[in-house]
Amino acid sequence: MAPIKSITTTIVRIPFEDGGRGEGITPTRWHILDNVLVRIEDEDGNVGWGEAFGYFCARAVAAAVQDMIAPQAIGRDIADIPAWNRATQQALHLFGRYGITIFALSGVDIALWDLKAKRAGKRLAELISATPPQSVTAYASLVAYRDAELAAHYAGEAVARGYDHVKLHEIAAEPIRAARAAMGKGPGLAVDVNCNWSRAEASAMVPVLREAEVMWLEEPVFPPEDVATLSAIQAEGVAVGAGENACTAFAFEALIDGIAFPQPSVTKVGGISVFIDIAERARAAGRVLMPHSPYFGPGYFATLNLFAALPQEALFEYLYVTPEAFIGRDTPQPQAGRIALPAGPGLGFVPDDAVVEKYRDRAWPPR
Repeated sequence: MAPIKSITTTIVRIPFEDGGRGEGITPTRWHILDNVLVRIEDEDGNVGWGEAFGYFCARAVAAAVQDMIAPQAIGRDIADIPAWNRATQQALHLFGRYGITIFALSGVDIALWDLKAKRAGKRLAELISATPPQSVTAYASLVAYRDAELAAHYAGEAVARGYDHVKLHEIAAEPIRAARAAMGKGPGLAVDVNCNWSRAEASAMVPVLREAEVMWLEEPVFPPEDVATLSAIQAEGVAVGAGENACTAFAFEALIDGIAFPQPSVTKVGGISVFIDIAERARAAGRVLMPHSPYFGPGYFATLNLFAALPQEALFEYLYVTPEAFIGRDTPQPQAGRIALPAGPGLGFVPDDAVVEKYRDRAWPPR
């Protein structure tokens, strides 16, 4: 196998529409999908693609890829990606075990797995399992509307389009009740609070959530890694999910022990190597992972492939928005609430060069 020759990053910013105000869970209005594309090329000319989490921090993450992660990979023949990942975590532990460093590591790790699968002439899912699924069940992950009428409208619309599961990002009782009424009794409903409640507020909302037959309550309190409090809330009668903000497999040990639905994000947790490790630990503990995946680039393609490592009950999070364009050619789209796994070797991701050129951040890299 040829050593890694180069690692480059491109930031691609694609506007989207969601029917809401784009307020409530981000530092400023959220209406742009920030994609930090990572491109790896080996000395034989083979190319792998990855994605590092970049919403509102894209330039910092791209810089971390170039300044911290790339020097750990360029010039090396990386046959054992998980071993390389762990060694890189150890080498860079001084710079933090959460956040930007691990986001950057995630993007390079994903690209390395894409490269490995392409070299083998297989889909990533086929490297993971001899019998990968051909499609996965998706749920519609709605944005934060903070409005009962809008929450009801889009929850009902998603069900009418064939989704059997919907997730809200609401913090008040009225939108949750309105969405459930619009959906009817059958479809599954989850509620993501993004750490907005106090412990007392979470307990006060449990009867509302139980009345609405909520499948899981996501990140109800701050900090999101407070597993003791999450477990206590779960004991009051509603399943809890968390983990989109956790990095490394070590951080997931407590989550797997303490809550019903651990939720790793492949672009944040450390990449495919770490995600597979977490999936194995969850399987041993009898837990069902519900991956965090509000992406449309290589992170989206990687997560679909990773369902080869998950039980049948796992659901794919599909961000219920309309981008101006898709960064990948032939990006699989939901059909009646299911999404086909990507075709082609590796992740199945091929960038649409015209889209990348149109929407790339021309201030990156700095001149």
